[in-house]
Amino acid sequence: MANSGEQILPKNQVRGLPMAREFKRGSINWRGLRWLLIVSGALVVLPTANADEPSDKSDAAPPEIESQENVEYGKAGDVSLKLDLYRPKQQEPDARRPALVFIHGGGWQGGRKEDFGGLAADAARRGYVAVTIDYRLAPQHHFPAAVEDCKCAVRWLRAHADSLGVDPERIGAIGGSAGGHLVMMLGTMNKKEDGLEGNGGWPEQPSNVQVVVSYVGPTDLLADYPPISQRIVERFIGGDRDSMRDAYRRASPVTYVDASDPPMLLFQGTKDPLVPFEQAYLMACALTKAGVPGRVELILGAGHGFAPPEMKRTIDATFAFLDRWRRSK
Repeated sequence: MANSGEQILPKNQVRGLPMAREFKRGSINWRGLRWLLIVSGALVVLPTANADEPSDKSDAAPPEIESQENVEYGKAGDVSLKLDLYRPKQQEPDARRPALVFIHGGGWQGGRKEDFGGLAADAARRGYVAVTIDYRLAPQHHFPAAVEDCKCAVRWLRAHADSLGVDPERIGAIGGSAGGHLVMMLGTMNKKEDGLEGNGGWPEQPSNVQVVVSYVGPTDLLADYPPISQRIVERFIGGDRDSMRDAYRRASPVTYVDASDPPMLLFQGTKDPLVPFEQAYLMACALTKAGVPGRVELILGAGHGFAPPEMKRTIDATFAFLDRWRRSK
């Protein structure tokens, strides 16, 4: 899936881009695949530096924005849940900006909040308040732990809307791979009765979001997957599909789709070796039936992540979609 680590862009162009590794179609390098799943989850995340080198924090935040690292947004038992915050420096005292929650991939078993640092910084330059979050990982923490943590992060944003200058009615979520699944869970589980709120904190705040962007995220965990993906899902849920069908159903974004869901933008490659492109089609059918606005884009020949020219185009399309959404509010 990825090669042995050779960069295809100069280092100073790799930082902040979603892909720093070559993507070979038609073959899977299993060592590279393990890096993809366990370290950063998908080639749609944004490493702040070369994955083989220490992260350089000195240039994490450009001069026009400010950042704050390792802010506790909740507690799950004895686990401290952390996020990194990025926002524009110049802001009117009473201004209310839209906010974005970035959720990393990693097969629900790996990845880190820093994976989306580059894109979150870019969002802040564009006028958004952005957070990248960590969440509890499998197999130590099975479903619904990750969903509960993501919901807690949204509640934290609303609870601190005044101090952060955030419009609590304009919060979006962006994720890749497993993170794409989690942002779709946020989008479709938009009513209190949908449950899975957890006890992380800020229970007085709602956890719904107003727009969703998913890169190659699975939508129906009860469907058929390649064997390697099925094993990943089993570790996330805590058992196999036959013995835990109800948990698989409750962990599937498509289960909760209804007319109240927010606009969604989904990207999916038709040669994805981990998430079959039919997953995007299933979600497209459910959203269409419910009358939910948005767009589902199938990228012919692409795998579980996109090469740099296509990735740049999808990022531009993402912000165009988000900008139309925030102007409509």
